[in-house]
Amino acid sequence: MTTKINFNSKFDKFHEHWSPKIIAEMNDYQFKLVKIKNEFIWHQHEHTDEVFIVIEGKIGIEFENETIEINEGEMIVIPKGKQHRPFAKQEAKIMLIEPRGVVNTGNIESEITAPSDQWI
Repeated sequence: MTTKINFNSKFDKFHEHWSPKIIAEMNDYQFKLVKIKNEFIWHQHEHTDEVFIVIEGKIGIEFENETIEINEGEMIVIPKGKQHRPFAKQEAKIMLIEPRGVVNTGNIESEITAPSDQWI
């Protein structure tokens, strides 16, 4: 089925932070929308790269030796196995592109580990 997806209407369907929602799949990859605010936890994904696309706002990604700012309309690819911690001083809306089944907290089990199969 071919269906057009509107990011704004999808973002309007949820309010929680750090809980990615799946909006589409392509082959074995999922497109996820997530709202973020404040700091996340340090983590890494051992088996896959991770893509952050900033739809609205501004985020930072902290690495061991640097912090990179990603603005609205920009993206970054985090290589697999690279320790990182995303954050946003103000609420930001982002898209993640990841293989099916990737857990948001990577190698860490935490109270902020979100279900990896929530569709909106």
